[in-house]
Amino acid sequence: MAFESLSDRLQNALKKITGRGKLHESDIDDMLREVRLSLLEADVNFKVVKKFLKEVKEKAIGEKILNGLNPGQQVVSIVRDELKQVLGDEEATLNFNKNGLTVFMLVGLQGAGKTTACAKIALYARKKLKKTPYLIAADVYRPAAIDQLVTLGKQLNITVYEQGIKTNPRKIVENGIKEAVKAGADFVIIDTAGRLQVNQELMEELKDIKEIARPHEVLLTVDAMAGQDAVNVALSFHEQIEISGIILTKLDGDARGGAALSIKEMTGLPIKLISNGEKPDALEIFYPDRLADRILGMGDVLSLIDTVKENINEDEMQSLSERMMSENFNYYDLLKQFKMIRRMGSISKILGFIPGLGKIKQAMSQVDDRAFDYMEAIISSMTDKERRNPSLIDNSAKRRERIANGSGRSITEVNNLRNSLDQMKRTMKQLKGMKEEDIEKMQRNIQNGNLPQNMQGKVKKGKGKGKGNFHF
Repeated sequence: MAFESLSDRLQNALKKITGRGKLHESDIDDMLREVRLSLLEADVNFKVVKKFLKEVKEKAIGEKILNGLNPGQQVVSIVRDELKQVLGDEEATLNFNKNGLTVFMLVGLQGAGKTTACAKIALYARKKLKKTPYLIAADVYRPAAIDQLVTLGKQLNITVYEQGIKTNPRKIVENGIKEAVKAGADFVIIDTAGRLQVNQELMEELKDIKEIARPHEVLLTVDAMAGQDAVNVALSFHEQIEISGIILTKLDGDARGGAALSIKEMTGLPIKLISNGEKPDALEIFYPDRLADRILGMGDVLSLIDTVKENINEDEMQSLSERMMSENFNYYDLLKQFKMIRRMGSISKILGFIPGLGKIKQAMSQVDDRAFDYMEAIISSMTDKERRNPSLIDNSAKRRERIANGSGRSITEVNNLRNSLDQMKRTMKQLKGMKEEDIEKMQRNIQNGNLPQNMQGKVKKGKGKGKGNFHF
C-alpha cells in the first residue's frame, strides 16, 4: 500500500500530542523530531522537510494553540494543512480545448509507466469526459511500446495510429494527428519515446514533436517509487521542453512517498493525475487534500463516494437498499452486493477510504480479494430455493455439506457466509430502528477513529481452504 510506512510513523508521532489537555513547546519539538525522521526515511527532499517543519512549528508554537481547547487536535490540523500545501494545495485541472481537437503529449523515462498511462488517460477521457480519444504510438526505439499500446487499444476499443519502427517519430505524429481529425476524434494522446536516462538526442526529438503537435498538456510520467530522483528527472525535462504537469504512477506499489512530497515543492510543477494499479481504469485526478487525509489516517470519504458513483448506478443502489431493509434479504441479494463491491476495486482500497479503519490496517492487508470468488462459488452451488430461502441451509447440515463439496470450499466457509448474511440482517434491523441523531453520532465516532464495539478487532482469518475465508 502506498505511503504505508510513512503513514504509520506520522500517525504514531501525532498520537503523542492528541488527547492531552495541555501541550508544552518540548512536546511539539519531540513530535516534530519524529516527523522529521519519518519524512527523511520516506526519501523526501531535505529542503522540503526543513521548510515543512519550520512552518508547522511557527504555527503550532503560540499561546492560542498551546493553551487552547484540544491543542493536540489543532496541531494535527496544522500538520494536515502543511502536508496539503507541500502536495500542491489545490487540485490542478487538466487543460482541454473547448472547441476542436485536444492534444496531450506524454513524456518520461523508460519504466515509468508512460505507455500504460496513455491508455488510462484515453479510457478516463472517454468514460468520464465523453471524449473520443485517439492514441499515437511514437516510441519507435522500443518495439514493445508500440505492441503494448496497440494491444491496450484493442482491449479498450480505442484507435491506435502506428507506422512501425522505421518511420521518423516526427512524421508519425504529424500523420497521426491528421488521421485523428479524419476519424472524428476530439482528443489525441501521443506516446513519445523514453530513455534509461535523460539525453540531448531525446530532448531534441521531443522539442520537435511538441512544435508539430502543439499540445495542450505536456505530462511527465514519474514513478512514485523513484523518491528524490524524480525531482531531478522533472527538472531536466522541464528545463528542455516545459512540462505542464506530472502523472505519478505505481502508487499501488511500495511507494515511500518521497516523489509525491518533494516534486511540487522543488519544481513548482503540479501533480495532475495519479495511477494506483495495473488496470486501465486505475487512474484518478490528484487531490492534495485527499492524499494528505489518507496519509494521516483520516480516510478519504469523498474518493469513496466518487468510486461508488462511478461503479454503481442510483437505481441499483436504491433497489438493493430496499431489499436489505426488508425481511426477504437472501443469497441472491448478497451476490449482487458482492458484485457491486468488486466493481469498486480491492477490499483494501475500499476500506482505506473509510476514516478510523487504519487501526485494522494489518488485518486489511491480509484480506484476499479472491474471497469474493470463493463466496460466489458457494452461492452458485446452492439450489434456487436455497438462495431464496436461507433458512433451508440453516436447518440442514447435509445441505451445507453438499454445498461445500460442490463449491470446493470448506463447511467452515459455508458457515461463515451464513453468519455474514445473518450479521447483515441484524445490522440493517438496528439501523432501521435508529434515530437520525444516533446515526450521526455513530458516523462522528467512526470519523474520529472510535469504532463501534462490534467492529473492533473483527477482521479474522478463517481456517478453511485457501486464503479467502474472511469475515467481519
